[in-house]
Amino acid sequence: MEHSRDRDRDRNRDREAPEKEFVEKLVKLNRTAKVVKGGRRFSFSALTVIGDRKGKVGYGFGKANDVSEAIRKSVEKAKRNMVQLPVKNGTIPHETLGVFKASRVLLKPACSGTGIIAGGPVRAIMEAGGVTDVLSKSIGASSQYNVVKAAFDCISKMMDAKAVAKNRGKPLNELWG
Repeated sequence: MEHSRDRDRDRNRDREAPEKEFVEKLVKLNRTAKVVKGGRRFSFSALTVIGDRKGKVGYGFGKANDVSEAIRKSVEKAKRNMVQLPVKNGTIPHETLGVFKASRVLLKPACSGTGIIAGGPVRAIMEAGGVTDVLSKSIGASSQYNVVKAAFDCISKMMDAKAVAKNRGKPLNELWG
């Protein structure tokens, strides 16, 4: 009996945990209560941001009666909502302002060594996207869901360097120097 347990241990030793392809960041977990005859029934909602640290990011929102199920649902939705974040030398290509309802997010490129100067939701998005240096300011309503949507509006407005060079009819190295 003891001998077979040792064999199982050896079998599991060879199988290493595979490294995840995406970084998952939980931005907000909310608990709501519905009062029913027997007491309170709780349900949970989760807002997560995922990214591959190479310029792809996404966000998702999931609801369930269990915390882990809500997080799982939000991660699945985030994987379906992935967008490309243009990153050049660890920062964003240009300044943008994103708006969603009453929330505004301002993103500015920063020089190397500055770090991510951003609050909660925007910091999670930038870290997941692989941005290392950026300045950000959240203006207006501070609802985390709205701030995430405003930050993704910023990302959608960002132009890739290749696209800008093509529009101006100039070579890429003349644009970036």
